[in-house]
Amino acid sequence: MQETERIEKALQTFMDADDSAALLNESMRYSLLDGGKRVRPRLLLLICSMLGGREADAMPFACALEMIHCYSLIHDDLPAMDNDVIRRGKPCSHVKFGEGNAVLAGDGLLTKAALVLASQNGFDEAKRAILEGAYAMVSGQSDDLNLTERSAEALERIHLNKTGALFRAACVAGAYLSDPSKAEMMHVFGDTLGLLFQMTDDLLDEEKDRAEAKLTFVTFYGRETTKAYIEEAYCRAEAILSPYSGEAADALRTLISALRSRTY
Repeated sequence: MQETERIEKALQTFMDADDSAALLNESMRYSLLDGGKRVRPRLLLLICSMLGGREADAMPFACALEMIHCYSLIHDDLPAMDNDVIRRGKPCSHVKFGEGNAVLAGDGLLTKAALVLASQNGFDEAKRAILEGAYAMVSGQSDDLNLTERSAEALERIHLNKTGALFRAACVAGAYLSDPSKAEMMHVFGDTLGLLFQMTDDLLDEEKDRAEAKLTFVTFYGRETTKAYIEEAYCRAEAILSPYSGEAADALRTLISALRSRTY
């Protein structure tokens, strides 16, 4: 069974554990159990494995991280934020269940993530890394929503948090669950992947972002410079992984290559 399938099974188990508040549970499951790419939990599991940790220890942390990510997508899609109506090929939570219930679904997933983390024994640094990532993500979203300057510094600050924070959390938590001495290196790796992911997103969303006058890497630097920055980020990530071999390291290389060249 691939790690993505194991993540799906674990997420299902965590959600099956709660049979109260039927509509809340349905709306949480609607957004969480919808076959997303699971990039962030996969990163956490693979880094933990690469550095000598146990997947059994890491899986609850990976699931909590994915719950936080999905909560952020629900809230991002709301009319007061990005005002999107389709997410992963189906109606967004607020379209399906109404705005109030979508807000509550996001609240529920964030709280469920905290409960999952609290139920784990030890690994306090990994718990803190994930919760710090969640707060930094919200900070980046706030900066983006209330943007007052269009500068290179503002662009990088927003996306190191809004997008990069959960990548950073995945990588740092993976280190704390296996080899804490590698946490600083994994912090750099996570930041690099977060920017790589965001810059690729900006290439894919160029037409829409220009129409809405959004500050993105493409609208600020242009397509060719953004592509060059993507290659630089990819090479930095590859260099960090270069000392490592084995199945997990190879899977990480495959994952970052897919992030670099994705078309969706």
